[in-house]
Amino acid sequence: MSERARREDLERIENALTAGGEILDRYTPGEIESVKKAGGDPVTQADLEVDAALKRILPRAGEGWLSEETRDDATRLDRDRVWIVDPLDGTREFVLGLPEFCISIALVESGRAVAGGIFNPASGERVVGSAETGVTLNGEPVRPRSTASIATATVLASRSEVGRGEWRPFEESFPFNVVPMGSVAYKFGRVAAGLADATWTLVPKHEWDVAAGIALVAAAGGEVRAMPGDDLTLNRPHPKLRGLVALGPGATGIWSDVEARWVPNPDPRAK
Repeated sequence: MSERARREDLERIENALTAGGEILDRYTPGEIESVKKAGGDPVTQADLEVDAALKRILPRAGEGWLSEETRDDATRLDRDRVWIVDPLDGTREFVLGLPEFCISIALVESGRAVAGGIFNPASGERVVGSAETGVTLNGEPVRPRSTASIATATVLASRSEVGRGEWRPFEESFPFNVVPMGSVAYKFGRVAAGLADATWTLVPKHEWDVAAGIALVAAAGGEVRAMPGDDLTLNRPHPKLRGLVALGPGATGIWSDVEARWVPNPDPRAK
């Protein structure tokens, strides 16, 4: 893919993020009603409106579509280019009024995440990029930061996982700073933008949660690792991964130190 062609893809991503952000601006976080979907996850009218806007802007003829808020269409499996999106990752935080939610957009080609965009309208952080163009934060080029010492590293953790006590072994055994945060996509975006050193998931994640983050961290010069027995292939018939680690360029040592302490859930269908 030429840089010029990829920039055309990124322009679509930028336009979709802007449109989605304008929709979310019409709602007040913490003052919006939600209902529970099958499985118990919340959904709001904002989720659905952003989903419709993204679907209108992003896919063109011959391109596939996978979204948390759209009924899955198996024809995506026959498409080389597929848009994988979460119109509002961090709906719980949005409902609670916590500024830890985002719009997450990924373009996948032949099963590989090649371009992405993550936008948190509450914080104003917009991370967009691809391997061909590099990554920008609010239009300015960025790279993941290099960590000189594990003691100065910042690792972003799932707010719900921390609440359940699942990060206690890391906090008690290692000197890095664990910061609880909602939205896995937002956490990946912050690693890509050089605002944190690493993040990892302790439970399986859907493709729409992580596809954009995979593209952005890799494009920025960081590294994304799948769990043993899995890989980073996307647009699967069952779109779920066992777990992921996102690392800035200086954080590989951090992960080698803690890897033995994490026994990931071996069932990719688990919640």
